[in-house]
Amino acid sequence: MMDQLLTNLRGALLEIYELGGPVVLLLIAVSIVTLAVILYKLWQFRAAGVGRHKALRHAVEAWDSGDEAVARRELARSKSYLKPVVELAMTGRCDTARLDAEAETRFAKLESGFRFLDSVAQLSPLMGLFGTVLGMISAFQALQDAGSQVDPSILAGGIWVALLTTAVGLAVAMPTSVVLSWLETRMEAERVLAEKSLRSIQSPSGTHVGAETAAQGSYAHA
Repeated sequence: MMDQLLTNLRGALLEIYELGGPVVLLLIAVSIVTLAVILYKLWQFRAAGVGRHKALRHAVEAWDSGDEAVARRELARSKSYLKPVVELAMTGRCDTARLDAEAETRFAKLESGFRFLDSVAQLSPLMGLFGTVLGMISAFQALQDAGSQVDPSILAGGIWVALLTTAVGLAVAMPTSVVLSWLETRMEAERVLAEKSLRSIQSPSGTHVGAETAAQGSYAHA
């Protein structure tokens, strides 16, 4: 069973090699790795709760309005990856730079692999074009070797095979670029949410400010 599967796989790879050359094989290998990275990023986003911050938002809103008890209760319900950063901000023991660094550390983990996807989106069309150039060279060499007995089908077939590499390169690059743009858009929204949440906690508009001011005034009079 396994031997038959390996034989069929070897035959399919040889057929692809004869049809499009080594560039197509390389692009297929890149596409498999790219698909694996995309699936991992989707799983990672889901596991981290990217975009699912309902309880976290409620906690920040409660803190901003001055209800610390509700804020901590809502935060305890949250499963967001930003929860530890928000908890750290609520303690009031960290400055803005430290909180931003903590948030960026978590963003960096979620953005790992973006550089690879960007490289695939940019280089795949160039790899396809390179394969096309090689195929055109081979086609014209075959046309030259034919001498006076030129058969237009030789050139047409060579050009068709050569253009196949460009098509494969674009087929790899376009969906990769779309997925990367979507992932980057999600992360930009996460950054906006994190910055707004941390600033709301550090400078609440509710009774926290009034309570702190009154406390400072009572200490001054004492």
